[in-house]
Amino acid sequence: MMMTNLTIPPHNDVQLHKAAQRLRWFLAAYEHQIHTTEEETGNRYRTDEKKLTRVFADWLKDFEAQKPEDPRDNTAYVGFAAGLMLRALLRHQPSVSEGLPNQADMSNPAHFWPEGYLYVAFCLNVRGLVLQSDYHEEQNLSDLMTEIRTWWSFRENAQEDPSRAIGFLDLFAGDEPEWAFPQIFRVKLARSGKGRSPKPIGPGKSGAAPSQVPDDGGH
Repeated sequence: MMMTNLTIPPHNDVQLHKAAQRLRWFLAAYEHQIHTTEEETGNRYRTDEKKLTRVFADWLKDFEAQKPEDPRDNTAYVGFAAGLMLRALLRHQPSVSEGLPNQADMSNPAHFWPEGYLYVAFCLNVRGLVLQSDYHEEQNLSDLMTEIRTWWSFRENAQEDPSRAIGFLDLFAGDEPEWAFPQIFRVKLARSGKGRSPKPIGPGKSGAAPSQVPDDGGH
């Protein structure tokens, strides 16, 4: 499962990872994610913009608190920052599913957990856009993105502790997660790529891929 056609226009001389730290860009990107996810999955969502604004405020505070000083850690921090965003979305839950398509396939992660799927799609797509645009690196998603068994585990763990979602986003992104303290950015761990994964639960079937977020910049 690969994301394609991600062309990045200029951002008024601002790199994408800087533009993504602006509320206006965040809101526009999230709105686009909802639209494309609805088109591709048949799901329908209702979103509370006040909650969404709180998501951004909390994420930005957490992002700034652990931002690394060494430029060598920047690419690893992109992935960590995306995990922080997923945690904030799960904490505030700004979007609610208002309906699934007729004959929805519950083995499809998009229909099994519509809200979680939307949040993961958004975070992975922004993550991939920033890595490609600013660091010339490709994001290679794991096949686990389509395994309903892993999504069962993801939903259960995230409901118990939203910080665990950080590890699952790394898992979906094809990276080695840090499960013991996922909310802490560990430089040595980021460079070594070490981590252990929990055992997924639930039936093992596949589903669809996430949709894309916009590649136009914020101001």
